[in-house]
Amino acid sequence: MTIETGAQAAYIVAALLFILALAGLSKHETAKAGNTFGIAGMTLALAATIALAIDQGISGLGLTLLIVAVLIGAAIGLHRASRVEMTGMPELIALLHSFVGLAAVLVGWNGYLHVEADLGDAEAGLLRAQHMLGIHSAEVFIGVFIGAVTFTGSIVAYLKLSAKIKSNPLMLPGKNFLNLGALAAFGVLTAWFVIEPQLWLLISVTVIALLLGWHLVASIGGGDMPVVVSMLNSYSGWAAAASGFLLENDLLIVTGALVGSSGAYLSYIMCKAMNRSFISVIAGGFGIEAGPAADDADYGTHREVTAEEVAKLLTTADSVVITPGYGMAVAQAQHGVAELTRKLREKGVDVRFGIHPVAGRLPGHMNVLLAEAKVPYDIVLEMDEINDDFASTSVVLVIGANDTVNPAATEDPSSPIAGMPVLRVWEADNVIVFKRSMASGYAGVQNPLFFRENSAMLFGDAKERVEDILRVL
Repeated sequence: MTIETGAQAAYIVAALLFILALAGLSKHETAKAGNTFGIAGMTLALAATIALAIDQGISGLGLTLLIVAVLIGAAIGLHRASRVEMTGMPELIALLHSFVGLAAVLVGWNGYLHVEADLGDAEAGLLRAQHMLGIHSAEVFIGVFIGAVTFTGSIVAYLKLSAKIKSNPLMLPGKNFLNLGALAAFGVLTAWFVIEPQLWLLISVTVIALLLGWHLVASIGGGDMPVVVSMLNSYSGWAAAASGFLLENDLLIVTGALVGSSGAYLSYIMCKAMNRSFISVIAGGFGIEAGPAADDADYGTHREVTAEEVAKLLTTADSVVITPGYGMAVAQAQHGVAELTRKLREKGVDVRFGIHPVAGRLPGHMNVLLAEAKVPYDIVLEMDEINDDFASTSVVLVIGANDTVNPAATEDPSSPIAGMPVLRVWEADNVIVFKRSMASGYAGVQNPLFFRENSAMLFGDAKERVEDILRVL
């Protein structure tokens, strides 16, 4: 068996391992195995690629540069992964998506420089007669476009998630027409490039795609960023698949298609959970400004409560539901919450968790935090599974959540989050909200829940307040 045949076989095995990785990651119980499959698949793919490169003539300086690049990338990845907090995971993932997009752009430009820009008239004519040049040119153009959109879109997502720029949506006049105009220009330029590949056309589409990616994500409000991260994940997959076609690499095509399709499906699920239009998400057109008078509305006065009072309330409760949000991640309160859960269950209290599909800044953010703290999987329920049970719940602990428990979504048609399905925590007998202040949530919308008669505010750092309750218990 030749090295090339062995490499192709290794690629097939790696692709199967990636499929097993996705299947494993779909459940809490098999998530670790899924990660292991993914690591094994990527290790096998890298080894096969290096072996294939050596077989095809790379040696000396080229081989050294390849190995050095792999080692540097691995070192940076290990360093960042070991130091990043779960609160910083969303922006890290957004930044990683930008690397995939940039790689696709570089692969596309490299393809142009090695084929279209390096062909004589005779060679170009022969390839056109075989219909090969047009296919290659289309692959170059599409790959560069998708990659550039992913690159700048991911950079903007990173800046918003890390609070380096404001999370408010950018509202340019005629923004939808700008997006449509960019797509139309891409179509025209693609046809032109396929007929007559020229450098200025590739430069033009690169610039247009970079601006479009920036505008698409900048136009989306901060409260919808979890969907954006998922959407960019899908874009990065399609960018990788486009690079796979250009490089004639079957594994890259399969892997890119897996990431692209799974990311798109996840975005669709999250859009349904937020009552958003999937098409609008792809078009980057559903970011909206929060109502300017929302924080000034007169909701009445809020009621404060102490940790001692909360502890007493919990010990007399029959059932408790905990609804975590990004604030729990920021405070790193998940371990204290897990201990509180254990103590209450020992006292015979029925404790469960209600997870909104977009709680936190990343799909599955809260699930990962609770799994890290060893919270049993069977008491962590999704919104659709828990929502009908709030009416028969004694106490709900809202720990760091805001927009996902906002009754304005169902009761105020003028609210910026109107129509978004939320956890109906206000139906419980008592609601305790763990919060640092009365400030509005990430979407910039005030929450009427804080002022309801059955709600009380427990102010301060969530981790410290949970520890106070534990001491009383």
